[in-house]
Amino acid sequence: MTERRIERFSFIERMMHWLAALSFLYAALTGLALWSHRLYWLAAVFGGGETVRGWHPWGGIVFTLTIGYMFQNWARQMKLDREDLQWLRRAHRYAIHDDKDLPEANKFNAGQKLLFWVQSVATILLLFSGTVLWWPHSMSQDFRLLAILIHPISAILSIGAIIVHIYMGTAAVPGAFRGMIQGWVRPEWASSHHPKWFREILKR
Repeated sequence: MTERRIERFSFIERMMHWLAALSFLYAALTGLALWSHRLYWLAAVFGGGETVRGWHPWGGIVFTLTIGYMFQNWARQMKLDREDLQWLRRAHRYAIHDDKDLPEANKFNAGQKLLFWVQSVATILLLFSGTVLWWPHSMSQDFRLLAILIHPISAILSIGAIIVHIYMGTAAVPGAFRGMIQGWVRPEWASSHHPKWFREILKR
């Protein structure tokens, strides 16, 4: 602890998080442009239809790689236990800053853990269905039809999860955003939102 600051995320963790955010935003917006003719105007923002069709998959690849990095580094900390399930049943209280009867959170609370697993599964589905759509002539008709169904459903699930993540990390929980921007949080914030993790920090 220095000047009443606690390191929340390292530089490399923050860098990979924002690389994931930017690549996700690009893949999501270009994907929406390709998905619906009503949203095709988005293609003009990113260089036109041909450019979007060519680069959309690469945005997805970059996003998948960053998620893979996060999975490798955070998967052990993201295991859901009995207390996490109790936390999820009362998650609405956390959103309105009523922590009464909420189990104490470690470095990641149950909502963040659930987001991690939802996003991991969605990313795998997007990767495999996207690969089929990227090289449709190399795939069977059954695979193509399945990919046409799975890809947008997975994208909607992923986009919805990210919208919740943005809201919770900014408006709903003041101070959380600083941790991913500057890498540190104040002890008061840590003890209030992640008390188990805070006590571990004090023991070091």
